[in-house]
Amino acid sequence: MEINPIIIGILAGCLTAVAMIPQLVKIITQKKAEQISLGMVIILITGLSCWVWYGILINDYPVIITNAFSILVNLLIIIFSLKYKKK
Repeated sequence: MEINPIIIGILAGCLTAVAMIPQLVKIITQKKAEQISLGMVIILITGLSCWVWYGILINDYPVIITNAFSILVNLLIIIFSLKYKKK
């Protein structure tokens, strides 16, 4: 049985897109973000933005949508991290 590469790509995109949701939930529920590296999240958002740009260039909606969702999740991580980090 051969697996369609498109299915693998969509699955990979979806898993990548939701990967940071547990971290976001933890930040929001515990109201703590001392262990979050904002530099890492900013680099990740930059990479995700490049993937969105690439998806636009090749007109690939799964690439665009999953990476745009990842950007949203990571922006929320930055927002809540700044809100809950101890001064």
